[in-house]
Amino acid sequence: MSTLEHPRPGSVAGWFAPVRPEARVAVLRTVLYVFVLVDVHAIIRSPIPLSRHPELYRPLDLAVLLHLPPPSLPLTWTLYAVLVLGCVAGLSGRAPRLVGWVVAAAFTWWVAIAFSYGKVDHDHLALVVALWVLPTVGAVPGGWSSVRWSSQAGWALKCVQIGVVSTYFLSAVVKTKNAGWDPTTWPESYILLWAVVRRPHGLGQLLQPYPGVLHAMQWFSMVAEVCSVVVLWLRGRALLVAALFWLGFHVFTVSVLYIHFAPTVVCWLAFAPLERLAPWWRARHPRLEPPVPVPERAVVRTR
Repeated sequence: MSTLEHPRPGSVAGWFAPVRPEARVAVLRTVLYVFVLVDVHAIIRSPIPLSRHPELYRPLDLAVLLHLPPPSLPLTWTLYAVLVLGCVAGLSGRAPRLVGWVVAAAFTWWVAIAFSYGKVDHDHLALVVALWVLPTVGAVPGGWSSVRWSSQAGWALKCVQIGVVSTYFLSAVVKTKNAGWDPTTWPESYILLWAVVRRPHGLGQLLQPYPGVLHAMQWFSMVAEVCSVVVLWLRGRALLVAALFWLGFHVFTVSVLYIHFAPTVVCWLAFAPLERLAPWWRARHPRLEPPVPVPERAVVRTR
């Protein structure tokens, strides 16, 4: 396929694989590798201590399907070392496909172990998707300053965006499924009040005397999750408003329930024009970096 050929913007292929800046992928990969290092030390740090209790291990369907061995201390320590070294290698930009898929496989196994001992946290869905699809772009010449655009970059970013939105939409689907496919059961319950009582901290204590307000919040949350798919078709200011809404939603869950969605929040960067960071930095620090000539936008699509 020639270097100038790419899907038509109005086609189905053009929606799933729009031509996007590869610099955006380069920035997002850097941020996610740093975040994975934070994640394994501050969020999902349980696989190593949990591997001391094999009697509590109940493998996820994914682990059963892939015939993954049960966790042990040597296994979890090895996964930890692979993740740390892989993320450091990923930050160097070398062998992006090989390193990326090693990190993706190790992190998927890491979270599968953690979730096989209890609750599955759906906030990691978009992050796992991102780690698998971003390596498909391969090397990005120029890194953050790359001027190349490609449909590979667009496809990878679109997959991450779908993963972000699916975090909310599938949450509504699961709530409905667990209620016998009655969409009114969850919002008509008092689960938010129960959550506030169970976590006697934060601003939730101010809302505890007002169960009607919490009830209305449940309906608002359910409707918002069902309608979240609209985000995939938004552009410009409408997309910015939607992003700010969901970021505000997560601020609310942290302040009221002490529940964070940090992995999902980080993956919202797939919607942002991250390719503007390098030009913004050069414009404000011209003495720290020599000027870089900006040629015409290159549109590249390879097999």
